[in-house]
Amino acid sequence: MTRTASDSPPDDQAKSAAEHDPAAEKALSRMVFWLASGAFAIGCTEFAAMSLLPYYARGFGISEPMAGHAVSAYAFGVVIGAPVIATLCGRMSRKTLLIALMIAFALGNLLAACAPSAWMLIASRFLSGLPHGAYLGIAMLFAAEVAGKGRRARMVSYVILGLTIANIIGVPAVNALGQAAGWRMAFVAIAALAFLTVVMVWRTAPADGRHPEASPLAELRAFRNRDVLLALAMGAIGFGGMFAVYAFFSATLIQETDSPEWLVSAVLILFGIGATLGNWVAGRVSGGHLLAAAGAYQAVLGAAALFYAFSVGHWPSMALAILLIGMGGGMAVPLQTRLMDVAGEAQTLAAAMNHAAFNFANALGPLLAGAALAAGWGPRAPGFVGLGLALCGLAIWAVMMWLERKPKR
Repeated sequence: MTRTASDSPPDDQAKSAAEHDPAAEKALSRMVFWLASGAFAIGCTEFAAMSLLPYYARGFGISEPMAGHAVSAYAFGVVIGAPVIATLCGRMSRKTLLIALMIAFALGNLLAACAPSAWMLIASRFLSGLPHGAYLGIAMLFAAEVAGKGRRARMVSYVILGLTIANIIGVPAVNALGQAAGWRMAFVAIAALAFLTVVMVWRTAPADGRHPEASPLAELRAFRNRDVLLALAMGAIGFGGMFAVYAFFSATLIQETDSPEWLVSAVLILFGIGATLGNWVAGRVSGGHLLAAAGAYQAVLGAAALFYAFSVGHWPSMALAILLIGMGGGMAVPLQTRLMDVAGEAQTLAAAMNHAAFNFANALGPLLAGAALAAGWGPRAPGFVGLGLALCGLAIWAVMMWLERKPKR
């Protein structure tokens, strides 16, 4: 039976009416801006920590591979924290949980700034990673709920823009601060931004109450949901193609083109610009075509990885390839919104797990590309590995499309 406007739940009608209320629109924009500010801080700490690695390695007198454990520890914290926090805290008010997560994130970065040893730095990076996936997933879920069903994909894209803009502005700024004032001050600055986000989310986000219908058992049922698992698998494998290329891009650009080091930073900004454009467009075109949009972005990632493989040695072509790969990252928007559709009672866990899957891809892509390089496949290997992972993602997408179109009893 077709639902009419009078059949809609009161909350949906109120949200629909709010879309035409300038005051409500302004309040929503302020809230989403500060939710994205938290994503910006997370993007800064995740990516800037990689660029500052030589400095804290030198500061503690350890090798760079040893210092690299701090990067791995953060990703491990994301993968562990996302499902655990989402499962145990699903009943909490979303606003309260977001504030608590951002406080924990800020304290973790302050602990990193004060770390007296390399092992304490590694431990603090693990603690900083724990709120990452849960914050991003719940921030997108909260923004989508407040905005109403018709604009969910757009709200998801706005929160993700905080991450992508961090690659354009935040990471270079934090890196410059770390070089000028010491790597510890970089973590202090990130913590300060996180505390500012706490205050502003508390001031701008509406109170949403607890969610008594949620329970750990209901959240865990997400792992029995075929549609949820397929969406997560597409993200965990398909996004690996992006990181297979990104992880080795800088070294390849220098070694294969004899480019100066300053060109690497300039070209990597293109990745952030591409990701920002990809997410912005995805928020506007994904609405009623989530699976189609996810497949299209996955195809862009695969094509860009293949183009990169054949562009190695010519820096303008490599720059274009990294821009296109960044644009393919817009796949996060339709996948995140798809999870909201299929997760049922496990909304919190499904939203957070998407970012755990993203970090799994962050580990899988470089691992496979590194193995291909070690096997002697040459500098084009990351591009071909990226293409292979994108094709695997498209295979999962094809299964999702087949199941979606299959007649249901």
